[in-house]
Amino acid sequence: MSKNHQKVVLVGDGAVGSSYAYAMVQQGIAEELAIIDISKERTEGDALDLEDATPFTAPKLVYSADYDTCKDADLIVITAGAPQKPGETRLDLVDKNLKIMKSIIEPIKKSGFDGIILVAANPVDILTYAAQKLSGLPKNRVFGSGTSLDSARLRVEMAKRFNVSPVDVSANMMAEHGDSEFAAYSTATIGGKPLLEMAKEANISMDELYKIEDEVRHKAYEIINRKGATFYGVATALMRISRAILRDENAVLPVGAPMNGEYGLNDIYIGSPAVINANGVDRVIEVPLDDREKKAMADSAATLEKIAKDGMAKLQG
Repeated sequence: MSKNHQKVVLVGDGAVGSSYAYAMVQQGIAEELAIIDISKERTEGDALDLEDATPFTAPKLVYSADYDTCKDADLIVITAGAPQKPGETRLDLVDKNLKIMKSIIEPIKKSGFDGIILVAANPVDILTYAAQKLSGLPKNRVFGSGTSLDSARLRVEMAKRFNVSPVDVSANMMAEHGDSEFAAYSTATIGGKPLLEMAKEANISMDELYKIEDEVRHKAYEIINRKGATFYGVATALMRISRAILRDENAVLPVGAPMNGEYGLNDIYIGSPAVINANGVDRVIEVPLDDREKKAMADSAATLEKIAKDGMAKLQG
């Protein structure tokens, strides 16, 4: 097979998975896309439907598959898991989804897979930790979508508030992809100008900014209450991360990255900007945080660490 042929395996063909597959076809990323799901009929139907889009985009082999196809894949994207129901937090899903993750990683490992795993199922930071431990792959080659979606949501809100394009807002949500995440306002910029300076000039108070942070934190619940699930945003975020990996972009993206001393943290996955390329997480960019943000990062990490370790103990016990 020629070197410029890239193969992606999607595990989980629900709303997020199928939206991701659609985004990958639309953007013409990867030449081969295999789809795995408990419902074989659904993956077959999606493959037939998606291949009809390829005459308008780029040639791509799209097909329904089983785990043995993982053997020579460059990237596996895992969206499979029990979805978050209205009124449920991401952390409420832990035990159910750890069992599902184990049932996915075992056959992937058995196939001889030696590429990169990108996890998007919730609670994403904990499931990423589990996927790395269960697969035995190097930490940089297993990571999560983390706060990529939340950061996009923050950029959208800031763009509305300051009347600029979200593309030109550089602002990150950090820590858990969930209720303990926070906006790193102290380092946020718009066109190179500190966001806090622009807020002062526009008479936007810190209280208002914290209110926006809270709205971003809870936007998923707003979407879930109205349409039952969120999928377009996260699927597009996954496509963007996939592109950075497959095209070796060295793109700086907020993901669920493995900590190796950054922010004083170790042996945990948590949302932070990181450099993403063909190695997966090439390096974590440790953002300078103010006192409020440092405390939020430490508190979020403590919650994640406890749940991840307890969950894994239960899973392996």
